[in-house]
Amino acid sequence: MNFLGFGNSANFVFKLNSIKGRPTKTVKHEGGSIEELVIFQGDEPIRGEVTVVPKGKKVEHIGIKIELVGQIEFLYDRGNPIEFTSLVRELAAPGVLYFEKSFEFDFSNVEKKYESYNGLNVQLRYFLRATVSKPYGQSTKEQDFWVQSIQPEPVMNNNIKMEVGIEDCLHIEFEYEKSKYHLHDSVVGKIFFQLVRLKLDHMEINIQRWESTGSGMNKTTEKEILSKFEIMDGSPVREECIPVRLYLDGKKLTPSYDNVNNMFSVRYFLNLVLVDQSGRRYFKAQEITLWRKDFGYFCRSPFPLDVYESRFILGLARAATPLRVEHRADLAREAATGARATDFEQYEVEHGP
Repeated sequence: MNFLGFGNSANFVFKLNSIKGRPTKTVKHEGGSIEELVIFQGDEPIRGEVTVVPKGKKVEHIGIKIELVGQIEFLYDRGNPIEFTSLVRELAAPGVLYFEKSFEFDFSNVEKKYESYNGLNVQLRYFLRATVSKPYGQSTKEQDFWVQSIQPEPVMNNNIKMEVGIEDCLHIEFEYEKSKYHLHDSVVGKIFFQLVRLKLDHMEINIQRWESTGSGMNKTTEKEILSKFEIMDGSPVREECIPVRLYLDGKKLTPSYDNVNNMFSVRYFLNLVLVDQSGRRYFKAQEITLWRKDFGYFCRSPFPLDVYESRFILGLARAATPLRVEHRADLAREAATGARATDFEQYEVEHGP
């Protein structure tokens, strides 16, 4: 409705330059709608044009402008986003718009120091906002775009080696070749059983994302299992060695983020889980660092990764099994259970389908 100048009296059409052949990011919004966003690198200029189309015979305005905005929004405080970047370009002086008109814009040398992120409780987004200001109210529209930043390869990349166990029952040693991985990398390692007095049913590794928001007493961490892989079926014997090769392609991963704008962090863990024949679960989480080597997202895996992890090499030629997402209650118990750093953590798991 546009009564006495109120309401949206114009439509907007955005056109970004140099987007042919550029990778895109699929973003799912609340309500189920899906949007394809063009990906830009953090140091690239944002150029293009916006076309303003009057809805009626004319639009009297006191100025037309376009803004480039970077903001962080929390799920529990949607009405109060925090802007960390905001630049304005004036497109037209006060006047009257009778017909549609296109305006070019150029945001060069704009620092986009954070990557776009769409998580469980927090969203970091970049968008263009065109505004036609009127004596009473305004017409506006936003156009999102996605930002990624290529990172240098870490200079130091030590291996991960740890001995864990349960006194007089289980003692294993696991080793991963390195602790920092790019998003298309593979985790290579081995698990060596030095002592086995438990009747184990199977062993699995899952990739977890820990999203932390807030600080101090108000800090909260939400855990999410991204993928789960069974690497052993049945009980091992003493001195048995299980090889591990886990491909990260296709896992919807992001780089690790540390204290973004002093508001949130994203960390990743490899969680080793052993399940005995009574359904008890023993687990040990090890943090890894992820970094971005390539611009855009390109899944290079020639094998399907949605139902079966057929590229995961199983010890003793054991076959891969269907993936099953762990109950959120299991994760809550993991967070609440304390244990010594060198011991497996343990909790009872609910028996379900």
